[in-house]
Amino acid sequence: MRLVIARCSVHYVGRLEAHLPSADRLLMVKADGSVSIHADDRAYKPLNWMTPPCSLVETPITDEDGEATGESLWVVENKKGEQLRITVEKIHSEQNFDLGEDPGLVKDGVEDHLQELLAEHITTLGDGYTLIRREYPTAIGPVDILCRNSDGETVAVEIKRRGGIDGVEQLTRYLELLNRDELLKPVHGVFAAQEIKPQAKTLAEDRGIKCVTLDYQALRGIESNELTLF
Repeated sequence: MRLVIARCSVHYVGRLEAHLPSADRLLMVKADGSVSIHADDRAYKPLNWMTPPCSLVETPITDEDGEATGESLWVVENKKGEQLRITVEKIHSEQNFDLGEDPGLVKDGVEDHLQELLAEHITTLGDGYTLIRREYPTAIGPVDILCRNSDGETVAVEIKRRGGIDGVEQLTRYLELLNRDELLKPVHGVFAAQEIKPQAKTLAEDRGIKCVTLDYQALRGIESNELTLF
């Protein structure tokens, strides 16, 4: 992983155009080829990013006399021809780390079992739902469950034991990525948990994500309270 803290501006060229004016930011280049640009807020969500496969070419910027200005241009391009053009004006810090192979997320036992049970009884989410697969892989991690609703539209499900704002943010990132796939979109979101915090429910509803409160005992076939949909 390469971490660069630099004064930079960013221009995105693709399906639309977007621009980030000059400011101090964190540039993160991962071993998988992904590049993301972060500000010192928004928690872990980047301002802009490019997922792999993509290429990164760095070119020194010169003046009219051909002299190096000390700045450089990073051009990050994916297979669709979309580009992030990052003008690096000044590097404050740069570090490289070899993180090695990650063992992956180890889920809480109940949370993992909830995922298994819900996959087996996917119609818990509604009549006509069908399972596509568990742990659907994406460039930023696996989606707990990918399924289709009664209208044949794709639905991404994020499962938590206790659902907070972080879980909603995680699902939002998955949805942003999955909705770029022409074969999957439109992709809807379901945030499912045994308990969902009020702030998380409000945020999810604001983003068009359905919340489902799961009854673990009922899913296991033991008499308990009914599943509650919000």
